Amino acid sequence: MLMMFQDLRDSNSSKFQVSEFILMGFPGIHSWQHWLSLPLALLYLLALSANILILIIINQEATLHQPMYYFLGILAVVDMGLATTIMPKILAILWFNAKAISLPECFAQMYVIHCFVGMESGIFLCMAIDRYIAICQPLRYPSIITESFVLKATMFMALRNSLSTIPVPVFAAQRHYCSQNQIDHCLCTTLGVTSLACDDSKINSIYQLFLAWTLMGSDLGLIILSYALILRSVLKLNSAEAASKALNTCTSHLILIFFFYTVLIVISITHSTEMTVPFIPVLLNVLHNVIPPALNPMVYALKNKELRQGLYKVLKLDIKGK
Repeated sequence: MLMMFQDLRDSNSSKFQVSEFILMGFPGIHSWQHWLSLPLALLYLLALSANILILIIINQEATLHQPMYYFLGILAVVDMGLATTIMPKILAILWFNAKAISLPECFAQMYVIHCFVGMESGIFLCMAIDRYIAICQPLRYPSIITESFVLKATMFMALRNSLSTIPVPVFAAQRHYCSQNQIDHCLCTTLGVTSLACDDSKINSIYQLFLAWTLMGSDLGLIILSYALILRSVLKLNSAEAASKALNTCTSHLILIFFFYTVLIVISITHSTEMTVPFIPVLLNVLHNVIPPALNPMVYALKNKELRQGLYKVLKLDIKGK
C-alpha cells in the first residue's frame, strides 16, 4: 500500500514541494498534551486486551460458535485494527515528539482509517440483520443466518470498504502541497491534509460527503429499519416476558450503535463549524477511534449471559447463578 502511494507521489513529484507532513497533535494544548498519553495508552491497552479476550472466549466456548458471536469476533478484529492504525503514532507524538510522517505513510493511514470505520459500520448492519431474522423470522433463522452467510457478508463488507475508499487517499495525493505542511491533528484526516493544498480540493470534500451518505448513511438507515421492524414484531407478542427477552438480546448492540453514530455526527458538526476550543474536534476524533474498541467487548460481556459465562470459565472464576 505504501508503494502505491509512493508511486502516486512520484508521478506527481512536480506538485509536491513538501517531503513530509508534521502532525502537531492537539491544537491549543501543545505545551501539556503529553499528559493525555497516559489515559490514551491505557485505553489502547484495554482495547487490545478486551478484544483478544473476546476472541479467546468465542474460540474456546462451543456454545458461542454461532453467527451472532462470529460477527462479534469480526468486530473485535476490526476494533483492534482501527485502534492500532492510529494509537502507536499518537503515542509516538506525545512521548517522543515524533511528529513527522511521510506523505505515502500519511495517505496510507488515511485509507486504512476509512476502511476500518466503514467496516465497523458494515458489521453493525450485519448484526442488526442477524437480530431481525432471529426475532422476526425465527423459524427461518437457521437456514438464512449460516456460517456461509457470515463469511459472504464479511467478504462483501471488506470489498465494499476497501474499494470505495481508494479514491480518498488517491484524490488527496493528487493535490498540490506547495508550502504548509503542519497539520493541527494527531491523525492524517482528509480535511486536515487537504486544507494544506494550494489548489482546489473541492473533489475531496464532494467524495467525502458521497461516502458518508452512501456507506454510513445507508448502513444507519437499514439498521434503523431493522430495529423498527423488530420493535413492531416485539410489540405484537402477547407475553411481556417474551418481549423483554427478545429486546434484551438487542440492548448491547443498540448501545454500541448509538455511541458509534452519535459521535460520528458530532464530529461532522464540530468540523463544519468554527470551534472556540479547537482541540475538541481533534480529541473527539481520536476518542471515536479508541473508545469503541475498548467499550464494545465490555458492553457485550456485561449484557450477554452466554458471553459472561464464557468469561468466567476462561478466567477460571467459579461464579454460579449469573
